[in-house]
Amino acid sequence: MEYKMSEVVAKTNVPKSTILYYIKEGLLPEAKKIKHNVHKYSNEHIELIKYIKYMQESMGSSIDEIKAALEKKNDSFAGSYTMLAPLMNTLSAESGLEHYSKKEFLEHFSIDEALLDKLLKDEILLPLNEGEFSKKDASVITLVEYFLEVGLDYTILKEYVKHAKILSKLEKQMQESLCNLRHEENFTTLWRIMFDTLFQTKEYIFNRSTYKILFKTLKEEISKK
Repeated sequence: MEYKMSEVVAKTNVPKSTILYYIKEGLLPEAKKIKHNVHKYSNEHIELIKYIKYMQESMGSSIDEIKAALEKKNDSFAGSYTMLAPLMNTLSAESGLEHYSKKEFLEHFSIDEALLDKLLKDEILLPLNEGEFSKKDASVITLVEYFLEVGLDYTILKEYVKHAKILSKLEKQMQESLCNLRHEENFTTLWRIMFDTLFQTKEYIFNRSTYKILFKTLKEEISKK
């Protein structure tokens, strides 16, 4: 189906000037020229504009990051690191953090090496790169130290690891299923499924489940008084 610029603006809620900028920057293909000053746009234009808008507003991706991803948009999700780069960057959530070698990490945060090695073995500590640590890793160790300080084993963290592995396999299956459904007109929808599942719905389901259990406990305690 073909659309006038005014129709594209109405369908995407993106200004004409912004759409022309996307074309100029190579984020969108050139429009089909019918005659002088008359251009037609396709479903692909609308789908890509929605994707760009979503990545900017929901994920905070830059134009350069989106452009790099779109250069590989016809590759499968599983086969293209560039395609997955915005997701990987968001999942890491460590941009701007200072990183340390193991020796630097132990000294800077006054960490017991035996405890560090044990947490690495138990996979409670999961540095993004081998032998490289950040303040986030130190915060996890501090939490474990709190458990040990009051005489508790950090069983809940061990259980988190087990369930995180199971969940990550489900998420990988979701990615593969989305890959198999990929075509030009569902590009944005597939990405929304992936990002919204990982960063919105997962948090909602887990936190709401915890809330429900704690609320039930509270009600039971009140009823006994």
